[in-house]
Amino acid sequence: MKLIPRQFNPDVAKSLEEAGEHPLMAQLLSSRGVKHAQELDLSLKHLIAPSQLKGNANAARMLADAIQAQKNICVVADYDCDGATACAVALTGLRLLGAKFVHFIVPDRLNDGYGLTPIIARRVKESQADVLITVDNGIASFEGVNTAKSLGLDVIITDHHLPAQVLPNADVIVNPNQEGCSFESKNLAGVGVMFYVLLGLRAELRSRGFFSAQSIEEPKLDQLLPLVALGSVADLVTLDLNNRRLIHQGLERIRKGQMPLGLKALIAISAREPAQLCSQDLGFAIGPRINAAGRLSDMTLGIECLITKDAARAHLLAQTLDQINKDRKSIELDMKEQALEIALSLLDENETAPAALCIFDPDFHEGVIGIVASRVKELYHRPTFVFSNSTVSDKTHLLKGSGRSIPGFHLRDALDLMSKRYPDLIAQFGGHAMAAGCSIEEDQLALFEAAFQEVALERLSPQDLTQELLIDGPLGDVNCQLNVAKMLKSTVWGQGFLAPIFMDDMQVLDQRIVGEQHLSLKLKMGELLVDGIWFGRRETLGQQVCLVYKLEIDTWRGIEKLKLFIQSDAPISNAVAH
Repeated sequence: MKLIPRQFNPDVAKSLEEAGEHPLMAQLLSSRGVKHAQELDLSLKHLIAPSQLKGNANAARMLADAIQAQKNICVVADYDCDGATACAVALTGLRLLGAKFVHFIVPDRLNDGYGLTPIIARRVKESQADVLITVDNGIASFEGVNTAKSLGLDVIITDHHLPAQVLPNADVIVNPNQEGCSFESKNLAGVGVMFYVLLGLRAELRSRGFFSAQSIEEPKLDQLLPLVALGSVADLVTLDLNNRRLIHQGLERIRKGQMPLGLKALIAISAREPAQLCSQDLGFAIGPRINAAGRLSDMTLGIECLITKDAARAHLLAQTLDQINKDRKSIELDMKEQALEIALSLLDENETAPAALCIFDPDFHEGVIGIVASRVKELYHRPTFVFSNSTVSDKTHLLKGSGRSIPGFHLRDALDLMSKRYPDLIAQFGGHAMAAGCSIEEDQLALFEAAFQEVALERLSPQDLTQELLIDGPLGDVNCQLNVAKMLKSTVWGQGFLAPIFMDDMQVLDQRIVGEQHLSLKLKMGELLVDGIWFGRRETLGQQVCLVYKLEIDTWRGIEKLKLFIQSDAPISNAVAH
């Protein structure tokens, strides 16, 4: 691993500090691309206007017509956390805005496959729907859209996945990544797209005098922001300024207790305090419990949890999701060990991994292959695809693959190139730069692996294949304080706006292995005594060390104290104070 110091602009940092930022935070923000003090204002008034989102005005008109005509609207969801929150936002928002007949259908990962398929389209028609609106899917559902249209359904696609050159034949498509869309934030999650559709719909209904005619107060849609924040963080979208505003506003409401009952129950069962919830909690505690339903069970459970108005039912559903997540962890652990054994067999005589990794085991669970691909990718820093037998096809030899990538390698573009070079190789594919999925015939696995390697070798340099860790420099005992840790925790961090990592010289006062695989440390940084933990480290350290770490808060029986989460070590740079 190569440690890379982050570069910051001293002039920008000074201007941010003059605008009221803590000196440390000013430096951290500057090194992450913040250029002006105006970017510190994360209020809703600075959100990008809904009118900039291509197709949004047309979607608003179609939905307004449907509401006024009391048509039946069906939301077709996706089975991950982004899809579940997008569905919950759609259902809640449409009902707030006057829809009388609105329901949802979510495909089962293991039985239905992904997205709006012809089978799902027919199921929507059978539900007596007039209007079909997808959330977090649909941009690649050509056959499903055609089936829906042939059945007389109006079709609105809301999605954020990268489109192909040809688009489905929907009535309206709302996707910031479609050609000709001037919306500046191309990184909206599926739930963010749906939230913007509702903003546009409210404006359309307002212009028609709908609320005054109904003698109702115009609904406040900011109550949906906790779900927007959850889905955005869980989907690992890049945190540009617009996304940071959405997430910040969602967290602010959660901390004030303004959230759906199901989200409140999930926070409680995750042993988190709403008043202190941070973006990392959404990504590592709440999101996985929602995602687990789609991986191992039925995402209907997750969506029902997020929309229920019954506190007792919310608690029961949260308990169910928590147990499913525990089951998921157990399955993942077994699969991860098997996947790592396979990956180990792919190393050369120098214990170097190939440019891309392709792993398959017939016993892998289809719902967990994406997580396992992520774990292998993190360990070897290689684009990774993990395959399992597919359970959704009549073809018994179809494999389902889930891939994760590294910076510098656009995974969906790689699949597109592979499909052009080998037209019969991939049955179906889609996704993003960093995550994608595909289906292939089992007898094509060897060719897929070769083609994957071929593209990786063409597009990745030795530098790309060297894992880099961006460091924010020394924190020092002056800033290694509880109030600084709380300031950092309250800030929105995530993909493309990573939480800070520091590096300081320290003295090891005591160390021991706990849980057979983690190194527990008592450290001295300058004049400060502080505890540390290095997860997965089984070897002890010398007395004088330079450690790379994240600053965290450890809470035990209501008492807060600092704790360093060690990421790596480095050559000692300065004399350690005794």
